[in-house]
Amino acid sequence: MSYAAYKMMHWPTGIDHCAAGFITHSSDAVAFTAAAGPGPEGDIDSAAAAARPRRLGPTPNLVVAAANVLEVYTVRAEAAAKDGSGGAQPFSSSGAVLDGISGARLELVCHYRLHGNIESMTVLSDGAENRRDTVALAFKDAKITFLEFDDAIHGLRTSSMHCFEGPEWQHLKRGRESFAWGPVIKADPLGRCGAALVYGLQMIILKAAQVGQSLVGEDEPTRALSSTAVHIESSYLIDLRALDMNHVKDFAFVHGYIEPVLVMLHEQEPTWAGRILTKHHTCTITAFSISMTLKQHPMIWSAANLPHDAYQLLAVPPPISGVLVICANSIHYHSQSTSCSLDLNNFSSQPDGSPEIPKSNFQVELDAAKATWLSHDIVMFSSKDGEMLLLTVVYDGRVVQRLDLMKSKASVLSSAVTTIGSSFFFLGSRLGDSLLVQFSYGASTSVTQDLTNECSADIEGDLPFTKRLKRTPSDVLQDMTSVEELSFQNNIMPNSQESAQKISYIVRDALINVGPLKDFSYGLRANADPNATGNAKQSNYELVCCSGHGKNGSLSVLQQSIRPDLITEVELPSCRGIWTVYYKSYRGQMIEDNEYHAYLIISLESRTMVLETGDDLGEVTETVDYYVQASTIAAGNLFGRRRVIQVYAKGARVLDGSFMTQELNFTTQASESSSSSEPLGVACASIADPYVLLKMADGTIQLLVGDHSTFTLSVNAPSIFTSSSERISACTLYRDRGPEPWLRKTRSDAWLSTGVAEAIDGNGSSSHDQADIYCIICYESGKLEIFEVPSFRCVFSVENFLSGGALLVDAFSQHVYEDSTKERQDCTKASLKKEAVDSIWIVELAMHKWSGQHSKPFLFGLLNDGTLLCYHAFCYEALENSTKNVLTSPQGSVDHGNASDSRLRNLRFHRVSIDITSRQDISTLAQPRITIFNNVGGYEGLFLSGMRPAWVMVCRQRLRVHPQLCDGPIEAFTVLHNVNCCHGLIYVTSQGFLKICQLPSAYNYDNYWPVQKVPLHGTPHQVTYYAEQSLYPLIVSVPVVRPLNQVLSSMADQESAHHMDSDVTSADDLQKTYTVDEFEVRILELEKPSGRLETKSTIPMQLFENALTVRIVTLHNTTSKENETLLAIGTAYVLGEDVAARGRVLLFSFTKSENSQNLVTEVYSKESKGAVSAVASLQGHLLIASGPKITLNKWTGAELTAVAFYDAPLHVVSLNIVKNFVLFGDIHKSIYFLSWKEQGSQLSLLAKDFGSLDCFATEFLIDGSTLSLVVSDSDKNVQIFYYAPKMVESWKGQKLLSRAEFHVGAHITKFLRLQMLPTQVLFEKTNRFALLFGNLDGGIGCIAPVDELTFRRLQSLQRKLVDAVPHLCGLNPRSFRQFHSNGKAHRPGPDNIIDFEHLAQYEMLSVEEQLDIAQQIGTTRSQILSNLSDVSLGTSFL
Repeated sequence: MSYAAYKMMHWPTGIDHCAAGFITHSSDAVAFTAAAGPGPEGDIDSAAAAARPRRLGPTPNLVVAAANVLEVYTVRAEAAAKDGSGGAQPFSSSGAVLDGISGARLELVCHYRLHGNIESMTVLSDGAENRRDTVALAFKDAKITFLEFDDAIHGLRTSSMHCFEGPEWQHLKRGRESFAWGPVIKADPLGRCGAALVYGLQMIILKAAQVGQSLVGEDEPTRALSSTAVHIESSYLIDLRALDMNHVKDFAFVHGYIEPVLVMLHEQEPTWAGRILTKHHTCTITAFSISMTLKQHPMIWSAANLPHDAYQLLAVPPPISGVLVICANSIHYHSQSTSCSLDLNNFSSQPDGSPEIPKSNFQVELDAAKATWLSHDIVMFSSKDGEMLLLTVVYDGRVVQRLDLMKSKASVLSSAVTTIGSSFFFLGSRLGDSLLVQFSYGASTSVTQDLTNECSADIEGDLPFTKRLKRTPSDVLQDMTSVEELSFQNNIMPNSQESAQKISYIVRDALINVGPLKDFSYGLRANADPNATGNAKQSNYELVCCSGHGKNGSLSVLQQSIRPDLITEVELPSCRGIWTVYYKSYRGQMIEDNEYHAYLIISLESRTMVLETGDDLGEVTETVDYYVQASTIAAGNLFGRRRVIQVYAKGARVLDGSFMTQELNFTTQASESSSSSEPLGVACASIADPYVLLKMADGTIQLLVGDHSTFTLSVNAPSIFTSSSERISACTLYRDRGPEPWLRKTRSDAWLSTGVAEAIDGNGSSSHDQADIYCIICYESGKLEIFEVPSFRCVFSVENFLSGGALLVDAFSQHVYEDSTKERQDCTKASLKKEAVDSIWIVELAMHKWSGQHSKPFLFGLLNDGTLLCYHAFCYEALENSTKNVLTSPQGSVDHGNASDSRLRNLRFHRVSIDITSRQDISTLAQPRITIFNNVGGYEGLFLSGMRPAWVMVCRQRLRVHPQLCDGPIEAFTVLHNVNCCHGLIYVTSQGFLKICQLPSAYNYDNYWPVQKVPLHGTPHQVTYYAEQSLYPLIVSVPVVRPLNQVLSSMADQESAHHMDSDVTSADDLQKTYTVDEFEVRILELEKPSGRLETKSTIPMQLFENALTVRIVTLHNTTSKENETLLAIGTAYVLGEDVAARGRVLLFSFTKSENSQNLVTEVYSKESKGAVSAVASLQGHLLIASGPKITLNKWTGAELTAVAFYDAPLHVVSLNIVKNFVLFGDIHKSIYFLSWKEQGSQLSLLAKDFGSLDCFATEFLIDGSTLSLVVSDSDKNVQIFYYAPKMVESWKGQKLLSRAEFHVGAHITKFLRLQMLPTQVLFEKTNRFALLFGNLDGGIGCIAPVDELTFRRLQSLQRKLVDAVPHLCGLNPRSFRQFHSNGKAHRPGPDNIIDFEHLAQYEMLSVEEQLDIAQQIGTTRSQILSNLSDVSLGTSFL
């Protein structure tokens, strides 16, 4: 294998940091006024704004960071419907109403994958009404980047970068090489500056530009929508060592001073565990006034003698101001004038001679708590065991009198919390799902009553998702409130505090998280198909992962591809297309959303079948008036579902139910206009009520216009196309519907047209929903135009759509600001155009706006090489005065000015990345491949049929791509909703089977991969899979509170009685309790039809015994001479550092009979010296790592007998076996490579890595006949070694040589070796295995071997992309992927791994840039794309 590729398949989901700020819109509530209309940020529209109480104000954005993924969300609150208007809001959720809000959810604005892990994040805000906030990010070692939202590209743009690394800043490290944590960044509350602590003791002050000195010229009118963001002007350093500080723990900006004041929490002389009795108040806080013009920082006040366990500062908001010091056992308030404190438990101590400190009325430990201010005097803590505590700062207007702490609810174990506006907070978590919670002070009694009745106790994160997404996505939280133990029986507590006790909460939304992935196993799905072959076989498998911790512990079942649940299948050869249509008679006025389909139309090669979709599917082809003698091209509904339109090659029919009301023939009209008499056929059709757009076989276009009064169609050939010579390559209709059609807002005269439209449309029936129809056309030259229908007036045009640029801007307004860039591009394009244009064209277009009040349309274009271009619309108003002049002055003609007014000049599209790997040549479009669905199992999106079909689901305005491999290529797809198949689907495979299915309902599809979470209420540690009975043995630990005397006595049994002092067991101590983790091995079975995991039996461990490993092993029984499959468990007794470690090996056999009570019976158990940390089976023998010794044992059926042993250095972390080779990783001493020889019965060392390395996981990587050894370590690297005894540098084979090294940026805890799938190229080499891995951030990826030719090509592309593509935050992908040795000596190894995270940017470039780069590295675009897709195909294991 000499070469490998690193590829992420499921990005990190565990949220490390979150912050709130006005990123996409400024804080003034301009968007509420009806005249301005919803701006680009699309705030609540005017009707809802009136209904929604003003107390809420505008809600800021939420910014979250998970490892290297940055996401910006807006909070969409839904105003509760007023009584009587319930029917008008089909999507309103029936969640509990709090403060006039019936629901809220997070909607994605933009997301980025950065080349570096985010170490710290904050939002810089100056509080001005029309200024936006800036996101500040800090990266390892000392990089700081400020990002602002740019409306013109609808994304984040780097506004400044500050780097304090490299030779000229080397002196800042003071000779140190490793630092315990990365840079920490904080912002001044008034936005005057930011501060970052780097290298432990260097403070960087980042001065923000004053409002008057922005880079934009001030003569331009500063409008709210184009408001500038805060940006940084300059920076300077403060050396904290010069200020006599040694160990800075935290710092914060405090409120209430004229200049920024920075308070530092630092420890002058550190203490340690053995000295705490005598030296315990070692921390100090010091306040500095930062004068940025003089670069001086005088000290203004300080407070000493704070406890040694102080770790966090919280600045108290005005009017109180001052600072809270949070310690593990106490909380202290300090300001320049007053101070007070509160003890939290018995462990807190006071300095001698100090006054008595008030105690809280319950015991709690606050170490590792996260905090956020809910109001100016209430701060909420989320503690380490998931409790929510409210601390009130009691203030009488002059001084702070005391601190009051009270318990609130329990929630998810948080890693970051932030308040969003005045009524939401967000609990970000690495260990469970992150929650968006709405809170309110003193809710009205009725709400409190409702909540109390329907809920019990905790805000738990991991709720069953089974029922959650049955309905429309907007009421996701409807039964979160009932399933989760959410709300508050004791909303009113008998307590002196009146403000904090009346807070009520509702969980409104949850972001799913599958991290931290400690272990996973690869097993068969419940609906697996035993007859599948080839790549389709892969979707029989799923990953069962141990994720979460403590009460948020769960099993996450992940699948990369969707396998629908089959209801029925029929053989149906040579099918061309399928459609389902509604039929609404005048009498039956049903609700639109739940109407059943009436007919299923199936188009075969030379005829059409029609089926009735009633209780069962019955063929009615003979009795209906459909045109059944030839294949159908399209079918759909017209006139509000009262009629059905069927389009075939020669004509079209309009049907009322089964009776034809009108027939159109296109042959005659076409032959009149053209000289030849041969009849012309329809090539493709697009239907948008009441219009049908037809593209003829000769490339001309015809429009059928429907008349609502007579229900008839008339043919209209738009004159604009008959005259133009350009050939049309694809066209479609788009129906812009809703209470206010979205595209109207992007017109330059939008404010004129909104009021008028309502008056015209007021005919009663359709006044609620208006619809504008647009026609989108793409020419063979690559030009895209959008026309209004039926007038065919061009409202938007883009010159080169097919090249896939990052932005699409109306060409009419484009020449305003792009004149300068034109010349530069033209010269390069000329040479490249030859290759490009002849070979690339658009074969299909689609544009759709899915449900949701604020959703914006998506535009999709399918290229003939299988690339799917995907764009999302947004509205951007350029500065009016500059564009107007340019548009009218050159021509000076009046009509041109008018034309410009009706254009969608403010419409723009930005390209969205989409992970679709299909690469196939679609030379001609036999049938459409994009099918849009609005409700399949509660989800909406589009289905892409073809060679590698995929679902693209739209969740929170974000595209989630889930491939479907289980049936090979799919010819046609449509939705079906009837009695037997609720919101299901029908598709036809290329083998000629028609399948009626439903989406598996247990899964949540709003994730990178579909996921089902099974709550365990304990921490899962390791899982393995027993294939014969599809069992998952799993180690779970549950914390149990025990009385202290019971704990001590059990330790006394175990020979440690003489260690106990007599005074420990005094009477009052025996009342105390102690929390012990109790371990058990649960055996879960996959229930076959339902797919649920049920616990079938548990194996409890003894007290203080931790199960460390569980594995299925195959042993050769030497007595009966047969192989037995057993469950092996390795354990350790954890009894403190005074007792020698011991452990046990347990073997269980599986019972075959159905009716027996126990699935497993114990067949062997033996104590061993040392903890049993890993077991494996080696050629019928059992290999056991116990303590620092590895023993090989043979199995007699009742006894294990040792045959060979090897002494490991310290403690074995992982064992892997291939044939007779053993690879093990040590906790500190890297990896060892052993071989087992049967004849001499000895385990002998072949080679080892001489370096020191803290191993996390190890595995063999097999590429044909080459064997490599892979190890991941505690510094988030991966190394690949190989054994080469003939090489000189291997010291006669003693030393393992490095083959490649790579920085992953996450702790990899498990590798799984899986055989790679054959792609078109790799047929000859099947013995090639890739490693699937999981990491602690919730990411899943793979390391796959690649051949040298591919590697060289992609590596040169990767080097090219470092400079060719601008990277967000200015991060360099090469430096991120370099081996991080964290200060230890390390000889750099070869760079033989290519990074697919980086190569993915190639597909997002425009075609011109792709061709250009391919030419520069001496290859072609298609070659690169096929290499990229081959690796993706070869590793699509799930």
